[in-house]
Amino acid sequence: MSDTSNPCLDCGACCASFRVDFSTHELQSCGGCVPDGLTVEVNDGTARMRGTDHAQPRCAALVGTVGVKAGCGIYEWRPGPCREFGMLAPLGRGDDACGRARRRHGMAPLD
Repeated sequence: MSDTSNPCLDCGACCASFRVDFSTHELQSCGGCVPDGLTVEVNDGTARMRGTDHAQPRCAALVGTVGVKAGCGIYEWRPGPCREFGMLAPLGRGDDACGRARRRHGMAPLD
């Protein structure tokens, strides 16, 4: 399956369903790649993607319309949890968390 058929590159359901916490070492200000302006501090060692802790989460880096055409505006610089989420989706297979996110937005789970 090519990158152009990877459902993760245009779905966006996970980006509008879950909280994203990660080590502050991934922030640009600490030598990492994640832009500080898109995050909030949780504690001395943990940051969170802005918007993911709302009652109706939506990551500040998400662009587009979930389920239609949505993607990560910082895909190359996204934090570790985003890189690790849905590892089977590029193969057209989802896991339980992916299925929950997709159902939350009215989409069928991946096979």
